[in-house]
Amino acid sequence: MAQGSNFFNNVQRFTEKVLTTRRAKLRVKKEKQKAKNPILDWIEAFVWAAGMVLIINQYLFQAYQIPSGSMIDTLLIGDRIFVNKLIYGPELLPGVGKLPSPFKPQRNQVIIFENPSYISRGPAFDVLQRVLYMLTLSLVDIDRDENGSPKAHFLIKRAVGMSGDTLTMKNGEMYFLFPGEDRVVAERDYIKANKMDHVINRLMDVSAYPALQAAGRMAAYSDLGLPVPSYLQDLVKNASNLNYPDYLEHERSRILVLQAANPQDRRYTMLSARFRLGWYVPEGRIFPMGDNRDNSRDARYFGAVRLSKVLGQGALKYWPLSRFGVIK
Repeated sequence: MAQGSNFFNNVQRFTEKVLTTRRAKLRVKKEKQKAKNPILDWIEAFVWAAGMVLIINQYLFQAYQIPSGSMIDTLLIGDRIFVNKLIYGPELLPGVGKLPSPFKPQRNQVIIFENPSYISRGPAFDVLQRVLYMLTLSLVDIDRDENGSPKAHFLIKRAVGMSGDTLTMKNGEMYFLFPGEDRVVAERDYIKANKMDHVINRLMDVSAYPALQAAGRMAAYSDLGLPVPSYLQDLVKNASNLNYPDYLEHERSRILVLQAANPQDRRYTMLSARFRLGWYVPEGRIFPMGDNRDNSRDARYFGAVRLSKVLGQGALKYWPLSRFGVIK
């Protein structure tokens, strides 16, 4: 009986000791909080919140604002979106190395990637710009050109061509030659056959191509210092729908005339071959293009993009609320 009483007494004393110690720790913690400078307390809370925002933006989902009309109607100018950065392997730090991922971009996914033609101001500025951009959920972008417009450090386009594809264009329409196949497939037919939701927009009417090609040939005659044939002048003069010209087709027509006039010039020979043969997508690269084809500077201008430069997949439009929804 005495042993049982001693046991309960020991348990009671131990419990009291634990509770007393806990109360003492809580009292010390409260006293520290009272003595703490409220400004330091606010700074600590801000730093913690900023750290969480950076972690989420860097490794999970990042907010972006659409700066141009290259993806109309899928994405409009001013749309704010979230990009899934985890899916393809997030960067360890802004602009530094990527974590591995079992997933790769698939055809027709909307992706964000580093602009191959972007000229950096240096790694320190890039890190600062990206940190501020992420902290403010895309509201602050200090990377601007001489006119005050945001520079296109990142581009958001659709993954159109995949490794092994050969892509060609005729009158502004894209055609595929898939690996291992001997038939050419029109992109519009491919989209329809696979029941995809997005639409390829054209600003230029197909009927305007003869005038556009004539304008390209006129430019070549001017480059050569030769008089421009009157029939070319008449074609361009009578055209009424050249407000949004297909610059690639204009350049193709110009280069073909220059190459014919200078067959010994390897530069023109190489350029004309590119226009005739199209673009081949090497292994480990992707060919992104805008849905608004006549108003998109994409892989047709700067070439296929390395998969390591693809930072994420467009996931969700969150602003304006009227356009809230999944990006397809």
